[in-house]
Amino acid sequence: MVKDLGISLCGLHFANPVVPASGTFGFGLELADAFDLNLLGGISLKGTTREARYGNPTPRIAEACGGMLNAVGLQNPGIDALVEDKVPALRKIYRGVVIANISGFSVGEYAACCARADACEGIDVLEVNVSCPNVHNGGMAFGTDPQAAAAVTRAVREVSRKPVFVKLSPNVSDIVSIARACEDAGADGLTLVNTFLGMRIDIRARRPVLANGTGGYSGRAIFPVALRMVHQVAHACRIPVMGCGGVATAADVIEMMMAGASVVQVGSENVRNPYACPEIIAALPELMDKLGIDKLSDIIATV
Repeated sequence: MVKDLGISLCGLHFANPVVPASGTFGFGLELADAFDLNLLGGISLKGTTREARYGNPTPRIAEACGGMLNAVGLQNPGIDALVEDKVPALRKIYRGVVIANISGFSVGEYAACCARADACEGIDVLEVNVSCPNVHNGGMAFGTDPQAAAAVTRAVREVSRKPVFVKLSPNVSDIVSIARACEDAGADGLTLVNTFLGMRIDIRARRPVLANGTGGYSGRAIFPVALRMVHQVAHACRIPVMGCGGVATAADVIEMMMAGASVVQVGSENVRNPYACPEIIAALPELMDKLGIDKLSDIIATV
């Protein structure tokens, strides 16, 4: 029997639930020669800020047990380059769902960037990354405080007609309270989780491996924790969830969906294996057959 991998989310059709996560797939064009991008359900583009950023000093990527650390520092060409160059170029070869990942250092910057992205015809979803430091609040990340996360969500909602998904930080004691605050402020959906704060030390040089000192920890090792958070939020909120964090196999995708994710993002595994997403998509029908699943949308939040 032919398996149905399609997912409907906020009025958009995903041919399958597999989406490369922001920061691990560039702007899509970088891998266009490796495989047909139209195999992907969607693409979450590299995180974008109002102005171009060169990012943090090197070294800014390091291996870690079961994953990797990164402190890239939001290197990107800025919002104008995204809407005027990157997205139009991608749309010449890609028909699936395009997700713009937006970052900012003030509520006003988030709103300005999202207004520009919302007006871009080739963008389908705004994914608002609230893991950035709030420069007006001592550098505390917006996503660690429910009120700050809600303020960003409201500001973005006011300037956006397209679906708004807020990408949550896991570096909090109560992710459900932040998720609910974003839902109440008008978010159409939530993406979770972003990276965990981590560190490695070069014991010979006696200094941190990363020039930044600390970085975001991601990879297979974080999957059980990410899965738990997806399950908590999906069952506490009424809006849909995109699950992310340590996903590396078709079985991981099934787990994430059973926990409550409608769409599943693949992050660090793309860095290790650029063909990870098409390989996962190809493996899904056989695994579905073994599990007696005919339609993937039927298993969302069934555990």
